[in-house]
Amino acid sequence: MLVNLNQVLPKAQKEHYAVGLFNALNTEMARGVIGAAEELRSPVIMGSAEILLPFSPLECVCDAIKHMARRTDVPVVLHYDHGLTFEKCMEALKLGFTSLMYDCSTDTYEENVRKLAELTRIAHAFGATVEAELGHVGDNDHMEDDPTMQDPSAFYTDPVQAKDFVNKTHVDALAIAVGTAHGAYRFTPKLDYDRIIAIREAIPETPLVLHGGSGLSDDDFRQAIQCGIAKMNIFTDINVAGARAIREAVQSDKCAMTDLMNLQVEAVKAETMKKMLLFGSQGKA
Repeated sequence: MLVNLNQVLPKAQKEHYAVGLFNALNTEMARGVIGAAEELRSPVIMGSAEILLPFSPLECVCDAIKHMARRTDVPVVLHYDHGLTFEKCMEALKLGFTSLMYDCSTDTYEENVRKLAELTRIAHAFGATVEAELGHVGDNDHMEDDPTMQDPSAFYTDPVQAKDFVNKTHVDALAIAVGTAHGAYRFTPKLDYDRIIAIREAIPETPLVLHGGSGLSDDDFRQAIQCGIAKMNIFTDINVAGARAIREAVQSDKCAMTDLMNLQVEAVKAETMKKMLLFGSQGKA
């Protein structure tokens, strides 16, 4: 069934588990993620991000997921992640995405508030939910060019500011910066768990989101969830798992697309199930 964030995250927050966002850029990835959700009876969030659109256009992702989501009996949120422009966010809403993240975290605080307040009003009229980011999560793939990676703590989310931000924008979920980064880690991340707790206490009604989850240790995930994280974002791990399955098949002389498709589905499914069990979302559908 197709739902939005408000139909899956409040329960996760209350019961101290997390719902995973797994970006799925083609039919095989979507089949793997939904297959995992069905087998484990887990709610799931699926979609794409603006940075991934060169690999799979937004309408193709929507077509690959929306109809599958409507046919299954587990809750599926169709989420557009890290939307960087108002125009693309509007396109996602018109295509039928039930949730989106408008990432204005590199703007000034005042501009971040203004943009999110405007888009949240529009998205709610569509029946969709909105996630924002406050503070800024850096990018491992661009460490040399990303100032947030030189001193990540300088861009961490401030709990007091988080309360003001939510009160002014009415966003449905908030992604926070507490020590993670996007992409494959080149160093061991150190999460600020006390900050997660402080933000949770400042905005108890707003589910918290942790971006840059691929590469964290199992203990990192568990402790972050216990501290108050209700949504975890994963892409690199399932992306690499699917590619690894294809590479191994090609090395075994299985070179036809029909040889490779189900292998990708099963690899993505296995990695997704691993994360769902870690997040504690099994049986919560």
